[in-house]
Amino acid sequence: MGSDSKELLEIEPLELCFPFETKKQISCSMLLTNRTDGYIAFKVKTTSPKKYCVRPNSGIVPPRSASDVIVTMQAQKEAPQDMQCKDKFLVQSAVVTEGTTVKDITGEMFKKDSGNVVDEVKLKVLYVQPPRPPSPVREGSEEGSPPRPSLSDGTYRDMEATKETDEPTSFSDLRAHKEPEEVTFETSALISRLTEERNSAIQQNNKLREELAMVRREISKQDGGFPFVFVVAVALLGILLGFVMKR
Repeated sequence: MGSDSKELLEIEPLELCFPFETKKQISCSMLLTNRTDGYIAFKVKTTSPKKYCVRPNSGIVPPRSASDVIVTMQAQKEAPQDMQCKDKFLVQSAVVTEGTTVKDITGEMFKKDSGNVVDEVKLKVLYVQPPRPPSPVREGSEEGSPPRPSLSDGTYRDMEATKETDEPTSFSDLRAHKEPEEVTFETSALISRLTEERNSAIQQNNKLREELAMVRREISKQDGGFPFVFVVAVALLGILLGFVMKR
């Protein structure tokens, strides 16, 4: 606690519970409530800044109001042994004057020797089972050390350098769905081309049939024998019709 015995911010909860699942980002929230008549600045630190993302990691809580803070744990490849976590968070708060902005917040204003009224609250991190039946595979995956162990010295560090690391996963998903789309497009183009060729052949066949019927009608009108020109025309049309039918 700070130089003032009274808590500047009421923090709920005092234990951050993450329903742990491997290869998945998990978030939980905490509520910072200012029940005083002054403006309170806050700053959040943790012993594992590369493992968590805090939004916002600092801010101003006006009098008689509250602020939500979202803490996101980056996706972990393996479950920690016995589901134990040694990570801790530290919420620092200090009384500031009206008109102070987030840009005005510095680490110096939270030091006890700064002359400000300051306060510090430590939060534990707990891993809990997700709200659904655990997979049988998960039971065997709980052995081994976590991929990002907590710092052994328990030192709290700022969150400014924290970045989300979900971009590689998004690129993998996009690439996995790309190949089926290309195959579908090529197949659709082939079907469309074959359909057009079939329709063209049917149209040519119908045209030849009409011309052949017209020639036959002209021949039937002749009183005498069949003229040589009409005989040749009928023969040519018959040959073309047979060629189209074979296609």
